[in-house]
Amino acid sequence: MQEILTSFMPNLIDKWYEFLQAIVDTIIMELWAGGIGFVLGFTFGITLTVTREGGICENKPVFKILDAVTNLFRSIPFIILLTALMPLSRAIMGTAINIQGAIVPLVFGSVPFFTRQVQSALAQVQPGLVEAAESMGLSNFEIITRVYLRESAGQLARATTITAISLLGLTAMAGVVGAGGLGDFAIRYGHDRNMKDITWATVVILVIAVSLLQLVGDTIAKKSTH
Repeated sequence: MQEILTSFMPNLIDKWYEFLQAIVDTIIMELWAGGIGFVLGFTFGITLTVTREGGICENKPVFKILDAVTNLFRSIPFIILLTALMPLSRAIMGTAINIQGAIVPLVFGSVPFFTRQVQSALAQVQPGLVEAAESMGLSNFEIITRVYLRESAGQLARATTITAISLLGLTAMAGVVGAGGLGDFAIRYGHDRNMKDITWATVVILVIAVSLLQLVGDTIAKKSTH
C-alpha cells in the first residue's frame, strides 16, 4: 500500500507532516475567525434588523452607519483586504503573516457577509408575528429571542453554514500572503514547485471539508425548522 501511495503521490508522502500541519492550521483559522465572525456578524445582523425603518428599535443613524460600513467591506475583494489590513494585523496580533496575521483580515472578510446573511434570515419573519408579540407586551429583547431568532432558526443555520464554507475558501486564499494552512501549502509546493499531487490532495481535503460542513449545516437546519 505504501509503495502504491509513494508511486502516485511521492511529493505528498515526502511532505506528509507539513500537510497534516497545514490541515491543523486551516482548522485553527476557521475556528478562531469563524467564532469571532459569528458573534460580530450575528450582533450586527440583529442590529440592522431592529434599527431599520419600522423596526422595533428604529434608529436611522445607527442603521445607516452600520449599513454603509457593511457595504464598504463587502465591496472590497478579499485579496486586496489582506494587503490593506496588514498594518492593523501587526498592531493587534504582532504579525501580518502565519495564522495570527490571517485572523484579522479573515474576520473583516467574513463579518460583513455573515451580517447580510443574518439580516436576510431575520427579514423572512412574518411582520404579523412581531406585531402580535408587541401587542402582548413583550420587551424588545423578548421579541428578538422568542420571535426573530426562534422563527428564523432554520434560516440562520443555513446562513451559518454558507458563511463557514465561504470562510474556508478565504483561509485558502490567505495562503497567498503566507498565512499558513492548506492554501499556503498548495501554493508553495503545488503551484510554485509544480507538485501536482500536492495540489490535488489539497483539493480533495477542501472538498471533503465543504461536504462535511454542508452536511452538518443541513442537519441542524432541518431539525431547527418548524
